[in-house]
Order: sequence, then C-alpha cells, then structure tokens
Amino acid sequence: MFLHQSLDHLEDERLKALVQLNLLDTPPSESFDRITRTASQIFGLPIAAISLTDRDRQWFKSRLGVDHCSIPREGAPCAQVAETSDILVIPDFEKDALYADSQLCRSGIRFYAGAPLITREGHSLGALCVLGTQPRTTTASEIAALRDLAAMVMTQIELQHAFGRIDPLTSLPSRTQLLEDLDDLADERPDEERLAVLVDLARPEQISAYARVMGPDRVDDLVQEAAQELRRLVGRERKLYHTAAMQFAFLAATGTQTDAYVRRLTDEHRAARQRSLTGMLLTSAIGLCAFTPRAMRPQHVLRALYSAVQDARSSPELVSVYSSATDEAYQRRYRLLQDFGPALRTDEQLRLVFQPRIDLSTGRCVGAEALLRWNHPVLGPVSPGEFVPVIEHSSHAQAMTAFVLDTALAQARRWHDAGHELAISVNVSAANLNEAAFGNSVKASVQRHGLTPERLELEVTESAVMQDARQARHQLDALATAGIRLAIDDFGTGYSSLAYLQSIPAHVVKIDQSFVRKLEDGERERSLVRSMIGLSHDLGYRVVAEGVETAAAADCLRAMGCDEAQGYLFARPIETDLFATWFRQHESSFRGA
Repeated sequence: MFLHQSLDHLEDERLKALVQLNLLDTPPSESFDRITRTASQIFGLPIAAISLTDRDRQWFKSRLGVDHCSIPREGAPCAQVAETSDILVIPDFEKDALYADSQLCRSGIRFYAGAPLITREGHSLGALCVLGTQPRTTTASEIAALRDLAAMVMTQIELQHAFGRIDPLTSLPSRTQLLEDLDDLADERPDEERLAVLVDLARPEQISAYARVMGPDRVDDLVQEAAQELRRLVGRERKLYHTAAMQFAFLAATGTQTDAYVRRLTDEHRAARQRSLTGMLLTSAIGLCAFTPRAMRPQHVLRALYSAVQDARSSPELVSVYSSATDEAYQRRYRLLQDFGPALRTDEQLRLVFQPRIDLSTGRCVGAEALLRWNHPVLGPVSPGEFVPVIEHSSHAQAMTAFVLDTALAQARRWHDAGHELAISVNVSAANLNEAAFGNSVKASVQRHGLTPERLELEVTESAVMQDARQARHQLDALATAGIRLAIDDFGTGYSSLAYLQSIPAHVVKIDQSFVRKLEDGERERSLVRSMIGLSHDLGYRVVAEGVETAAAADCLRAMGCDEAQGYLFARPIETDLFATWFRQHESSFRGA
C-alpha cells in the first residue's frame, strides 16, 4: 500500500514538472526537429520523435515519419522509458511479451530504441526515440549517441523554459517566474497568508539623468550591485526576483506579521540609505502587499505592489503597505482619465452650468462663469473638483477647454440674441497657455459666434502662469491685445501675487473664496481682504469676490468697494435651460426694488 502511494506521488510530481515546462500542445520548433532528424540519420531509420508522456497520452513535440500528434499512453514504450528513466531497446516487437499486441506493433513497427528526457530534478518527461519497420539490434555507439541527443533535447527544453524567466543582467528569476510561482502557491497553499515585497531602486527620471552622465553600462553595474546587496539582505533561503529594470521582489517568510515586518524594513531601509550601499538606495522605495493566494491573482499581487511603491514615494520613510482604498481612488482617477475622451465625443455626458456674477453697487447680473459638469454613464455625477484636476494634467486638457469655450460662446450668442448682454467667464489651464496657437484659436471662436471680444473673459491662475511664465505672458498679451478680458483667478493663494499683479495684462482680480468666507471671523481677516481690494484698485483692476454666501459678507464687501461678487447668496450654478428664467426673475426683483 505504501509503495503504491509513493509511486502515485512520484507520478504526480513528474506530471507537474511536465506541465510547468509549458511544452504540451505547443507549435513545432526547428531546434527540436533538428535533433529528431539527427537521430533518424544516425540509426538509418525512417521514424524518430521527441515524445512527452502525459497522463493518458504520448504527445510528440517533434516527429519524423509519424502522422499523428499523439498516441495513447497505454502500450507505448515511451511511457515505460518515462516510468523507469532508463534506456529501452525493443529489437523485435513481435517477440516482446509486453508489446507484441501493442498498437505500434499492429501498425507495422518492429524496432524501438528510446532514451529518457530527464530534468535536473530527476523527473523523466518522456523519450527521444527512433523506430523501424524491420527487427534490428543496436551498437554501443548508437546507444551513446541516443543518450547524447536526449541530453541535447533537455538542454533545449531548459533554455526555452529559462528564456523570459531568468533575467540576463542579474541571473535572477524574472517577473514571469514570479507570476508562475504565485500560481503554484495558489495550487499548493491557497489559504496561506503571505507578504510580498517590491523594492524600487530609483525613479525613472533619476535613472535617465544618471545614465546621461555616467553611461548605461554604469547603470547596469548599479543594478547588479543592488541585486547582490538585496540577495544578502533577503537571505539565500528566500527567492529574489528581478521584475523590472530597477525593481526586485520577494516573498517574506511564511507567518511573517505585516506590522512588525514593516517596522523592520523601515529601519533597515533608513540605515541602508544612510550608508548608501549601492549609490542608488538613497532614492529607493519599498512597497508591500499582504495577500492569500486564493483571494488574489498573481497579476493583481504585482499590480498591488506597484501601487504600494507609488504610495511609498510620497511617504517620509519611502515604505508603504498596499491600501485597497487608496488603490481604488487611483483606479477611479484613471478611469475618469480614460473615459473623458469618449465623453467629449457624445452629447449626453458633458454639459455647462452658469453661476451669475453680480455688480455689488447696482445688484444687477453682469455676467456668468461657465462651469463644466460630467454625468458619467457608470459612476454618475462626478464633481468637477475631482475630474478637472485630473484632466488638466492630461492630454485632454486642451480639448476640455475647447469644448467649454465653444459651448459657452454658443450660449452667450443665444443670450445676446435674446437681449441679455452678459459677459461669459471660462477657466483656462497651464496646458492651454502652452498651446502655440491658443490665442488665435480663441479669437477665431469669438468671431465664429459673432460676439465682440469683451463678451469673453478668460480666468487664469497664478500657478498656471508660473509653469512657463514667458510662454504664458506671450499668450496673455496676444489675448489682451485682441480685446479679450483676462481675470486672475483664486487670487491670494499663489506665491507671487504682488509681482504678477504688476506684470499680467489682466483686467479683473478674483479674490479666492477661502478669504471671503472668513470675513465674519474678525477684523484681521477683513483687513486682509480690504488690502487686496485696495491694492487691486490702485493697479487698475476690477475686483470680484468668490464664495459669497451671506448678506453680511456681501455688505462688508460692498463697503470695502468690491466691484462684483458671485456665490450661493445670489445663486448656485444654474442649468442652461433655467438660467434665462432666473435672469428674468432677478431683473424683475431688481426693478421692483
């Protein structure tokens, strides 16, 4: 009974080794066919094959003189070779007790010689075999040649298996091997809690700069040095993987407690950076992911590690554990980025709303700010505070502004035709100011809609101008010369407000709502806003206060001489089809007063 169980276990291990090599049912290969032809020529026989012994079949990776891709395992001499791991010679099938009634014998085969294909671990995968239709014997030199050719087959198998699984620079297992090992872990210990670690040596831009100065060969040297150091730190009992050019991964020992291990890694990483062992550890980051193999697929484990490394880049210790909440937020941002392009090409998702701007001295509505809204088909309404910063830093930034500008100007034209002479404000980003033809395209849009330039006001922030001050100033000068009004948005939140008040050719300063909402907190807050208004007026700007929500704040701003205001006190952002109704009601109440 024990012997039977032991044999079953050995067969299971053999089959597992065969499956892991990914040879079964793969296309023909000239490198294997060349060996098969050589065996046929040495023996002077018409039939030769590289035969792999599967659970219930013999599958031919290479074959000469054989029509079928596989034959049943039962009664096949190659199966005996795989089971015994030894040379098998059958001089005459008709005189052999085991094979006289086999399928091969009935098909006319009389001679067989096969040498085992044995892995380094001792598993026999099958045989390199030659067959003939006439009985014959073999010589010692023929058997020696057959053994040598079988060894060549195994060398080819190992080379193909290693290709893509061993990194040539560090000789460490690759990302492909890591994924396969995680798959094996899911089969063998699916519910075991494990901890994966990813070490990222440096940011890509740092590597590029280093290669530019020192040359790519020196970068390779640094990677090899890092691999040796990490191998020492991880220990020989742990497998270290080289998963990307500057990234290494490993699995912590079974039973490792995440919190304690993070503290240990943080201390070791801090010490390593202080020693600067490889010259690159000063900028390295470490990401960790706790998982169970059954619950998390290998690709997900690797992606989670990448996510943790990116989070580590923003942490003081440059070490971070994967957070599903943080990852979900990132995935959501990525989805918004991916889905914005299609949204621009439909009529159902994107729309504009308009928030009125009120002249504080008269109470009349003199303009409106165009604000973009997005109703995502799956996520539902998405706040502009969430998606606009994402889109502004992407390739969609210019298209987003173009959509808002064209839609807003079309609406301004409709209001003009209805007798409402309102100025329209549109926000522009740094990406727009970097467009060489931005000024010309804006002027063309205004002309296309039949509006005078002063009906359009473009709002820019100080931070947007600062990204490329020379290019931004060039665009702003061209726009101002064309008669288009310019406003400095979120004034007071930048780091060079006074300098830019003197140089930007703007007409309006919009005081950020963070200052306006504190007007009722105390005299110090009121004094700050009063100074902003006075300074702006002295420099010739018209002043707009954002975020006005109370009558007391409006009265305070009016007393300070602020020109305009917008905020929830007057109106929330209004849908396009409702704006005309609101405007008529507001004008009616104004006249009635």
